[in-house]
Amino acid sequence: MNSTHFTVLGCNIKAFIESDFFENNIVKPLRRFPLDAAIIFSDILVVPQALGMEVVMVPGKGPTFPEPLKEVEDLLKLRQKVDVAVELGYVFKAITLTRHKLEGKVPLIGFSGAPWTLMSYMIEGGGSNTMAKAKAWLYQHPEASCRLLTLLADVIVDYLVGQVAAGAQALQLFESHAGHLGPEQFAEFALPFIRSIAKRVKSKLQEDALSVVPMIVFAKDAHYALEDLAESGFEVVGLDWTIRPQEARQRTGNNITLQGNLDPCALYASKEKIGELVKKMLEGFGPQRYIANLGHGLYPDMSPDHVGAFVDAVHVHSRFLNKPQNTLGNKSS
Repeated sequence: MNSTHFTVLGCNIKAFIESDFFENNIVKPLRRFPLDAAIIFSDILVVPQALGMEVVMVPGKGPTFPEPLKEVEDLLKLRQKVDVAVELGYVFKAITLTRHKLEGKVPLIGFSGAPWTLMSYMIEGGGSNTMAKAKAWLYQHPEASCRLLTLLADVIVDYLVGQVAAGAQALQLFESHAGHLGPEQFAEFALPFIRSIAKRVKSKLQEDALSVVPMIVFAKDAHYALEDLAESGFEVVGLDWTIRPQEARQRTGNNITLQGNLDPCALYASKEKIGELVKKMLEGFGPQRYIANLGHGLYPDMSPDHVGAFVDAVHVHSRFLNKPQNTLGNKSS
């Protein structure tokens, strides 16, 4: 679960730093809830921005590309080399400031969108129920699609390494639109780039004498690729709420940490029901190599009291599962 969630699409970092944002959106939630980590969110579309695409916030619609990619020739409009320190330095500054504000109380997680998810936004121009335009590229222009995915992966690698240099203590890669692909398309246009990012980030961190931090991959609705994701070079695989914990554990074994996966809408239930669902979830995953979380993000109208009920239930039932007579493994959190 995210202890803080914010969007940075502009570069006015000075005004951002001088605002009351951190006190109201990071420090206070951590005082209220006994959370185990904070995650810093800049909008995933800062990567396409760094490549030279314009992104605007449209009221009631969200981030939108006024000029999405329509033809293969449009790839020539993108920057082929990106200096992330120049284009995304404001995100790095926000990470460093957040790390200082947290005062070592909890670790800070950085993140990025994954190549296919970013590509789909760049072609669709925004959100889409079908991703038909982006998927058409995969069928009609497979080579150009791979060029674009490679370009995105290159920027993402530098972006993630830069986040660690700025203070991030773990990294998460979001392939939010994985569910729009079938197994064959995922294996060709998503998985190779996910694997490459994990390998190259770790290599560059070593080259730069930075800590090789844990990495989390979350590919929503990609249950068909769960075994592949477990062997993709990430330490943690995040799960949405549409797979049973027991099945996920059976298919991945005990050599990978799993994260998830309560349905966010379960927080609309009573506190008692939330406690029951959390207990069932924890028992399904077992105490070994597990991070309790929601299967996706919170919604704006959710009650903070019910968020607290979720967090409290995780701690209560984790303590029971981790008693010597109830566990053979590591502590869940």
